[in-house]
Amino acid sequence: MQYGFQCEECEQAIFPATTRSELAWLRDRIHVVREVAKHAQTGLDTWMLDGLDFLERHAGHSVVLVSRATASGRAGGGASTGSA
Repeated sequence: MQYGFQCEECEQAIFPATTRSELAWLRDRIHVVREVAKHAQTGLDTWMLDGLDFLERHAGHSVVLVSRATASGRAGGGASTGSA
C-alpha cells in the first residue's frame, strides 16, 4: 500500500516513499517543516521536500491523504481517499 496527498480541487496526487503517519505529521505541522527547511544544513528527506512542495502549491485547497495498492498487489488501480 502506498500513501500520498491528493488535492480535491485539482485532482493532482503524489505518493512519496513514506508512511501514512509521516504524511499526516507533515500536513499537520507544515509550519514547523518550513522553518526546519530554512535552517537545515543537510536538507530534508526527499519525501518531506516533495510533500512540502505539493502542499505549498495547493495552499488553500482541500488536500486529503489517499492510498493506493502497490504494483505487486494492484487490482484495478485508482486512489481512494482516507480520512486523517
